[in-house]
Amino acid sequence: MSEFWSVWIIVLTVGNILACLWLVRWTMRSRAGEAAQGDVTGHTWDGTLQEYNNPLPRWWLWLFYITLVFAGVYLALYPGLGKFQGFLGWSSGNTLAAGDGSQYKGEMQKAAEKYDPIYKQYAAVAVTDLAAKPEYQEARAMGKRLFLTYCMQCHGSDAGGSRGFPNLTDGDWLWGGAPEQIAASIANGRTGVMPTHAHLGDAKIDEVSTYIMSLSGRNVDAAKAEAGKQVFLSAGCIGCHGMDATGNQMLGAPNLTDGTWLYGGSAGAIKQTITKGRNGVMPAHKDLLGDEKVHLLAAYVVSLSQK
Repeated sequence: MSEFWSVWIIVLTVGNILACLWLVRWTMRSRAGEAAQGDVTGHTWDGTLQEYNNPLPRWWLWLFYITLVFAGVYLALYPGLGKFQGFLGWSSGNTLAAGDGSQYKGEMQKAAEKYDPIYKQYAAVAVTDLAAKPEYQEARAMGKRLFLTYCMQCHGSDAGGSRGFPNLTDGDWLWGGAPEQIAASIANGRTGVMPTHAHLGDAKIDEVSTYIMSLSGRNVDAAKAEAGKQVFLSAGCIGCHGMDATGNQMLGAPNLTDGTWLYGGSAGAIKQTITKGRNGVMPAHKDLLGDEKVHLLAAYVVSLSQK
């Protein structure tokens, strides 16, 4: 933060506190020509609602003064005035050195001392064992808590996914469902791109979408589906999805024959995907969680699809 903005924040904050104090004091002053205390001021609303000249309750005024004093004390002890960090040197972040009063870093250090030995213990066990064996039920419970903290925002609390976010319980995998592949997806993230094919034109897009729907067993116009197959083979679709349209997990290209749709399987949704393309991003979690937590989280995800 530059010196200018630091000073600006300090002036604005302190000025507002002083302005509130002045406003309270100003409203309490007696003014010439005002109605006597307890009399009607002459202000009327809604026909009969009248304003009386009565002082503000003392308890209300004292509460207001207390809030102003509290604001001053708080800003003296904690960050809030530009670059000034407060006399306590407290910080909620993790960017300062140890012993600087950083609450986040202190809490993370306490948690690490308590839980890291447990994570290391489970890191020595194979993912498949953690996912399936009864004696590792507590490990799966820990993995679930990690999932609810870091993953449910996209995949849902039940891991059932939503539009654009894969269902992790159905055994259908874009990038592979082997334990090491799932762990790699969590640790390193994934980026899936379906390029736009608007250049094909509406007629060919309609034909190829009809062919794609036929692959999952739906009743469609046979002639249009056959024409769409030729478009599928000639327009570059096989480069990702393969000749038989079963996909390619090396590229994250979905299987178009199994009836599982990430962005919707209606005719309109399929046409939109072909026309405008799709961009899917699974963020990397290795730096945030570390290898041991990724291992435990992968075990929980594997357990979901093994049920």
